[in-house]
Amino acid sequence: MHEELENFERNHVWDLVEPPPNYRPIGTKWVFKNKQGEDGMVVRNKARLVAQGFCQKDGINYEETFASVARLKAIRILLAFAASKGFKLQQMDVKSAFLNGFIEEEVYVRQPPGFESAKFPDRVYKLSKALYGLRQAPRAWYARLKSFLLKSGFVMGSVDKTLFLLSRGGDTLIVQIYVDDIIFGGSSHALVSSFAEQMSREFEMSLVGELQFFLGLQIKQGLEGTFVHQAKYTSYSKSLTWVTLNP
Repeated sequence: MHEELENFERNHVWDLVEPPPNYRPIGTKWVFKNKQGEDGMVVRNKARLVAQGFCQKDGINYEETFASVARLKAIRILLAFAASKGFKLQQMDVKSAFLNGFIEEEVYVRQPPGFESAKFPDRVYKLSKALYGLRQAPRAWYARLKSFLLKSGFVMGSVDKTLFLLSRGGDTLIVQIYVDDIIFGGSSHALVSSFAEQMSREFEMSLVGELQFFLGLQIKQGLEGTFVHQAKYTSYSKSLTWVTLNP
């Protein structure tokens, strides 16, 4: 929980202010989750502060909410394309991605439960950036990342708005976005490494490495091709069946 709030400070997400008149601030709550690895073992305990977005009112503290999200079919096409071209796909996870998205609306939230200011218990936080749970949060993050990629020389796909291409001296780099998970790969190792470094300078990363586990799919990339399976899912299904038959 302290780590989450430190992310807020580093990203300059909010400011503690006097509550505005005739405005009801949005509540916040803590959500806890165990993040599992490819083998199903818990690799990290996560605490996330989320806004109770169901309290938001259209036209007052949010307007547009749509954000492009890659479809699973697009991910499969990218895997097939990379295998045919003989390059490995990499994966990066932006840490607390939504905290990087700027919001245009005036939004106030209550202080985090258990972390209220002893000096100013009645004050509220005015948001400068998006918070998980806000209706406009996915759109704000996508807009920030899209703007960064376009300024870096990428071209957005005409059909798939989550696909970005960069061409440099005959080499090509492909980037596919799925919310805060980013898949990328290219024909030049130098180009791939340069992009990873560029992203790390702009955003805080929690994972950078070869693509192995994505949206429930386990992915093995080798010289003979790319193998996609769901062994973790089938193992979990078997364990559920065993528990059902043997209570």
